Amino acid sequence: MQNNTFSGLFIGHNLITLKEVDSTNTFLKDAVSKSTPLLDGTVIMAEKQFAGRGQAENLWQSEAGKNLTFSILLNPSFLAVDRQFDLNKAISVALNDVLIKYIPESAFIKWPNDLYIHTKKIGGMLIENIVQGNKIKYAIIGIGLNVNQEYFPTNLKNVTSLKQELHQDYDLLGLLGEICSTVEARYLQLKGGSLKKINDEYLNLLYLKDQWALFKFDGRIQNGKIIGITDIGQLILETEHETRVFNTKEIEFINN
Repeated sequence: MQNNTFSGLFIGHNLITLKEVDSTNTFLKDAVSKSTPLLDGTVIMAEKQFAGRGQAENLWQSEAGKNLTFSILLNPSFLAVDRQFDLNKAISVALNDVLIKYIPESAFIKWPNDLYIHTKKIGGMLIENIVQGNKIKYAIIGIGLNVNQEYFPTNLKNVTSLKQELHQDYDLLGLLGEICSTVEARYLQLKGGSLKKINDEYLNLLYLKDQWALFKFDGRIQNGKIIGITDIGQLILETEHETRVFNTKEIEFINN
């Protein structure tokens, strides 16, 4: 099904809704690999994902018909390969733009790509880039947001949804339209060179920034304080003895 009612310039104008798919990111990657003609800003939305993926090959679990699970196809050829994390920052801030409309002052970005309300996860994203030379030919941005789901599997800790927080149901298509508009605005901001603005906002929204908290690294639980992010997306952590830089799999947030 296609839909051309979204109000932005291009993101969401080509909306394809699927009843069920393994992963909207996988669907888009397969389409791109087969040279299927898809417009910049195409959105693939699934009512049900049975193999949704998160960071580091984690599964994204979502109750069918209750939440948003979708992917956006972009052509960010203006971004050099070594600036991939700039896109992550822009999309993270865009998603936060939507959440703070509903829950002001309580929406945060948890490094590297989770969305938090207070101390609970409400969503996340997975950006997969297809590189050509030293440029990014395609970016496939998978987004999952807990919207109307009230109950979660017991193995999922510290999770929430808009309905759990605000006790009402939300129109999924309307919310998708809001997200597409804010993603487009931040993406165009990035394309226009406003990286400092995006970077400053990203850091201001970073969960646990400038707070001492518990992390697991080097095989044990230790105190640390997030003080920044490198240009390539590594976490900069102040420890009790030194300042360290971590990649995604090298550090774990404890009880968060």
